[in-house]
Amino acid sequence: MSTQSKHFLNDPSTLVIESLKGLCDINPELAIDVQNKIVHVKTQDRSKVALMCGGGSGHEPAHAGFVGPFDIMIGAVAGNVFASPNASQVRRGIELVDNEKGTVIIVKNYTGDVLNFGLAKEQYAAQHPEKSQRLKFIIVGDDVAVGREQGKIVGRRGLAGTVLVYKIAGALAQRGGSLDEVYNMGTYVANRIATIGVSLGHTHVVPGTATMSSDLGVGEVEIGMGIHNESGHSRLSPVPKLSTLIPKLIDFLTSVSDCDRSFVPFKGKDNVVVLVNNLGGMSELELSCIVAEVRRELDERGFTTSRVLCGTFMTSLNMPGFSLTLLLLPTSTEKDPHSADLILSLLDDKPKVPGWKWTAGTAPLPYLNQETSGRKEYQANEIGRVTSSDPNAFIESIKRAVNALIKAEPEITRMDSIAGDGDCGLTLKAGCEGVLAKVNSGDINGGNVVRSIINISQVAEEAMGGTSGALYSIFFSALAQGMHDTFPEGGVATPEAWGSALTFALSKLYAYTRARAPSRTLVDPLSAFIDTFAKSGNDYSASAAAAAKAAEGTKDLVAKAGRSAYVEGDRLQKEQVPDPGAWGIKVIVENLLAAT
Repeated sequence: MSTQSKHFLNDPSTLVIESLKGLCDINPELAIDVQNKIVHVKTQDRSKVALMCGGGSGHEPAHAGFVGPFDIMIGAVAGNVFASPNASQVRRGIELVDNEKGTVIIVKNYTGDVLNFGLAKEQYAAQHPEKSQRLKFIIVGDDVAVGREQGKIVGRRGLAGTVLVYKIAGALAQRGGSLDEVYNMGTYVANRIATIGVSLGHTHVVPGTATMSSDLGVGEVEIGMGIHNESGHSRLSPVPKLSTLIPKLIDFLTSVSDCDRSFVPFKGKDNVVVLVNNLGGMSELELSCIVAEVRRELDERGFTTSRVLCGTFMTSLNMPGFSLTLLLLPTSTEKDPHSADLILSLLDDKPKVPGWKWTAGTAPLPYLNQETSGRKEYQANEIGRVTSSDPNAFIESIKRAVNALIKAEPEITRMDSIAGDGDCGLTLKAGCEGVLAKVNSGDINGGNVVRSIINISQVAEEAMGGTSGALYSIFFSALAQGMHDTFPEGGVATPEAWGSALTFALSKLYAYTRARAPSRTLVDPLSAFIDTFAKSGNDYSASAAAAAKAAEGTKDLVAKAGRSAYVEGDRLQKEQVPDPGAWGIKVIVENLLAAT
């Protein structure tokens, strides 16, 4: 089945910005930061908690379509089509929505979004330590098509159920809820939503680029397709009637017998909110037909349908499909801080945003009562100065480590040409060259350790980019936070302080990656180094040896995360190729001894 290949636009490179400008024309209460692709409320009530979201474009009206002064988002950050915005954009978004009560950042569970939004949060916290406790982070993964075995440590993808988190948490913020109340409500809702997508074909990826053809046959439908054209769970042929398809989808959502796919504690005959979402290419005629079939099937199973939402909330450009979301409401007997009445009232609050569709605010009527006779969207604060115990040795050790890593680039590139996509060595080399430039300019020095670490973090973000850059930058941002927390008024860095800061940084990194040793990632030697450093009384030599052993050990591991997870595991073990990212960590710690 061919997909749409013609589009109305001026230029693919300006499509996102022009779309955001048009959104501001639709809603004059919005403003746009063109350089950073941020839409935000022009006149914000800064006495209330702000919500900020974002991600790749192509999912309109998510995310910018939910920005407005009443009820949902205060700001949204847009990336290019199906690509996460970078951390600098997000950090600027955090600055724009900064307020007295705090900010809750909500992202879908995709690696780029989690890393870049998380990196921005940690950088902002490092640069503004007095505001670090006023930033909260919610990751939404609601796709039941990705089972536990398939998702492993990555987890479920974020789909249209995410907008229910936006709406309910946003309404509570508008009512004056505290930061913790808004965060807890958003987290609660995120844990009780389940979504499944279904499509007749893939979407054309980027408007203005070469035509893409779907490999789905004319008579096929795919269950579980992702919103970035990811393959689904299974295919059916011929395309079944809705009366056959909808029961299968509801089984995916509510089954508690499938331990691989039972994510939400449905018990049967539950009280639910239904969201039928257009993935971009469905007609309104079909969508309403889908709603009717979903309602009928839920009634037959004894469910109580308290609300029905239908429309275009989160698309995959023009994908000819829909997604079905169920939000499980609490019962009166559950020991839970959130009542169904409160959640429904928050859902019913009328927002002043173009992306939110009209809703009735009441449960659908029984069938008999429906029918009648007849026809029927920086500048860092000054922070305490922490100095190295030996400033000259501090700089020399950094130079030695980055020069060693530059020298190791060909070998790491060779490893990554087998175990990944071939760019790990060049990525690390670019980061090292950026660090050397900062050293030569004096921006990295032993006289201000915290500021130097923040500068290293910025280099990792800007010069390295991608997943590796985000991981390094999150780690160094957190390392700066940990060192500042140890010496809030300044001081001299000791081995004990480094140990504490390293442990803190690793725990922060774990918040944004599910990789845990052994995983055949850079986490293996990094965690080995830090754990040994803490347990050995700050013995650097023993810690470096532990990191080297862990990096060597990745030769025999099956990848659980990172790009190597897509490479056949037997091939990696047969060729005895270590993980390139892990090898980079080994090179760094083996040459950084004087840093302590």
